[in-house]
Amino acid sequence: MDRLGLTEDELCVALDVDPLSVIAGELDHKPQLPILLTLTQEAAERVADGVLPRWLRSTGPNGRPLDHLLARDYAAFEDDLQSLADRGFVLRGGTR
Repeated sequence: MDRLGLTEDELCVALDVDPLSVIAGELDHKPQLPILLTLTQEAAERVADGVLPRWLRSTGPNGRPLDHLLARDYAAFEDDLQSLADRGFVLRGGTR
């Protein structure tokens, strides 16, 4: 939750668990959690604090990474992370 800035509800949806499982720490049976931690570890080491939560909610070349995560489309989320590694975190601003 902390690494990506997820709410408890978002984590429950992404891992397909109920809130009580999260609170009780009973996630050992969910293979998604170690996969998610592994996928995001390198990105967390490469970017500054606070970047991953902003990136997660930003629209990238393939859509919002959060939407892929909430759809449990881990392949698309992994592609999003690869795009982050290749391009970096790109902010697009409006015109002045």
